[in-house]
Amino acid sequence: MRIGLDIMGGDFAPQATTKGAILAYKELPPDVELVLIGDRDAIEAICREENFDPGNFHIMPSTEVIGMGDHPVKSFSMKRDSSMSVGYKMLAAGKLDGFCSAGNTGAMMAGAMFTIKSVPGIIRPSIAVAIPKGENEYTLLLDVGLNPDARPDVLYQYAIMGSLFAQYVMGIDNPKVGLMNIGSEEEKGNLLTKATYQAMKDTTDFNFVGNIEGNDLFTDKADVVVCDGFTGNVVLKQAESFYYLIRKLKVQHPFFERFNYEHSGGTPILGIGSPVLIGHGMSTPVAIKNMVLKNREIIESGLIQKIKKAFES
Repeated sequence: MRIGLDIMGGDFAPQATTKGAILAYKELPPDVELVLIGDRDAIEAICREENFDPGNFHIMPSTEVIGMGDHPVKSFSMKRDSSMSVGYKMLAAGKLDGFCSAGNTGAMMAGAMFTIKSVPGIIRPSIAVAIPKGENEYTLLLDVGLNPDARPDVLYQYAIMGSLFAQYVMGIDNPKVGLMNIGSEEEKGNLLTKATYQAMKDTTDFNFVGNIEGNDLFTDKADVVVCDGFTGNVVLKQAESFYYLIRKLKVQHPFFERFNYEHSGGTPILGIGSPVLIGHGMSTPVAIKNMVLKNREIIESGLIQKIKKAFES
């Protein structure tokens, strides 16, 4: 297995990304090769500072960087030797089994759509996050920002992909799928949620449990919660702000620490043809490590193949 890491992506690259790769290497089994894409001299210098042999990595040099403030589509198409572009090319050519970056999110999405492309049959890909809800338990929330406007058939496909992720990556048997709404009753909601409910209520494609309200998100009512990207992003940012408020108040509890983005490492793009994770721009070495480990977990689960099979018809 070969996992590619964009060393030049992120606010604290290449230091945080290289140090994160070193941490990941120490936890990965011998059959996993880390491919670091970026400035070879910088990577090797940081490895030496950490008393680590850079020969443990396969280094793929690149000469350009897509900055966090660069225009996503233009920069991806024009900077063909950027670390991100090189990583996507390797992934598309089958030279990598997965790719991850904490770089420009828009450029990562552009690369996914232009280079890897959607799984046939999927209308729009989605990005998903796991929200803590109990001891070692999570609720998968999607979409969290990729598609602010969605259609009922798109949300229906999110439910299929989210259910497969929950089953094969999170290890949940027959995951319960809920639709985010302003009430639990069937007739509640806006035009989108009402139409989506009608499409989902008698389905055999997943285990639909009905509407989910905001105060159900941290309960056992659902394992997967589906919504448009506008709603999902608001919910996600609210959860993040809650975590920072808890820290400001100096409340100490292991549950609240699980809201720290470092623990999840990265957000998977569901619906494209290869495993790709996007990390937070402020990713620390620990976050980079966990993003790489999550990428390996998704690759091993065979999730992409299972999504492809589900959408063959």
